[in-house]
Amino acid sequence: MRIAVAGSTGLVGRNVVAAATAAGYEVVGLARENGIDLTSPDGLAERLAGVDAVIDVTASPGIDEEASTKFFTTVARNLGQAATEAGVARTVVLSIIGVDAMPDYGYYVAKLAQEKAVIENAPGPRILRAAQFLNFPAQMLEWSRQGDVVSLPEMKTQPVAVEEIAKLLLALADGTETRTRVELAGPKPEDLADLVRQLIAHRGEQLTVETSVQSQAMADGACLPGPDAIIAGPDFATWLAEQD
Repeated sequence: MRIAVAGSTGLVGRNVVAAATAAGYEVVGLARENGIDLTSPDGLAERLAGVDAVIDVTASPGIDEEASTKFFTTVARNLGQAATEAGVARTVVLSIIGVDAMPDYGYYVAKLAQEKAVIENAPGPRILRAAQFLNFPAQMLEWSRQGDVVSLPEMKTQPVAVEEIAKLLLALADGTETRTRVELAGPKPEDLADLVRQLIAHRGEQLTVETSVQSQAMADGACLPGPDAIIAGPDFATWLAEQD
């Protein structure tokens, strides 16, 4: 089987490439590092020749709603039309749990627009809505730290290992998972601020964590999985203890 990975050099993309390679599949990397600009349709259909499935794990350059929406919908349209022209059978896109419940959070609005663009343009669309990565608290700490203060949104989440996301994306791509829309989360519901505090303590730092409501739906638990979600991988505390 031949699988194209859009965003192949990013965090999720590298794990998808590793999982596909371990399964014996041929991988076609689609990233700027491979000379591919997904915001342009030029040469995409030729690059997808002979590909059986496309996995899109691209990330927008920022979180601004307008810019992210433009990026995601442009890439989805270009990939979808090129995949159709190339005769690709299936397209899998990575999304986020709760994107349809958070009209008050711009980046999630953009991800929902991406889903819609994939459905409208891509052959055999499949959507994986995943919870935040186990790496997410560290990212939020980096992005939200100002001196000794960390300012976070109030958020309930059920974080999941990137490796589990990669495995399920591959299962959707090769048809092992037959559903067209799937949710994936880790085993334990958590509070983002608590996770960041655990990370700070693990690092031996002294920081103050403050929270505010940036999205009421997010604060109320819209990012938590539904009853039919796949639950996989370690919880945050177990994962964190293994990082040293």
